[in-house]
Amino acid sequence: MGKHPIATGIVLALLVSVPALAQKIYRTVDENGNVVFSDQPPPQGQAAEQVELGELNTAAPLEVRPRPEPAPEEPEPAPEPGISITSPGDESTIAMGPGNFSVSGRAEPPLGPGERLQLLMDGEAIGPAQASNRWSLEGVLRGPHDLVIRRVTASGKVLAESDSVRIYVLRPSIR
Repeated sequence: MGKHPIATGIVLALLVSVPALAQKIYRTVDENGNVVFSDQPPPQGQAAEQVELGELNTAAPLEVRPRPEPAPEEPEPAPEPGISITSPGDESTIAMGPGNFSVSGRAEPPLGPGERLQLLMDGEAIGPAQASNRWSLEGVLRGPHDLVIRRVTASGKVLAESDSVRIYVLRPSIR
């Protein structure tokens, strides 16, 4: 061990552990010339040198804090139910004919259980509320009409209402 400075340093480091601080350290050289450090006094008759340790470089132990648990992720709130009329566009004109046209809407997010869509023309319900987002209207009278779609529950409570869309129906008149 004495001929290898790294090994000697490791042995010395091991001997200078916390329990060894309160004990004496002895340095001896064996018959092969190896330097030996020990906390045991050498056998009688063998020369030994007591090692005086200088002031040790110490530091207070690090405070180990428990890792905080991550805050539970709150689910994103459900988006507000919405509805819009996708066709016909606002201020559209329904060409000359019998007054037949389709109305389409979009529900965002999609309809939930028990939700329905109700088409209103000029404030009056057109048929019963339905799960479909498409209506076919026939024989609509000539003139301006305001369309609105309502998103309702099974009990009829209004969850959302589209913006009003104005259409103009052109039909031949009988005079």
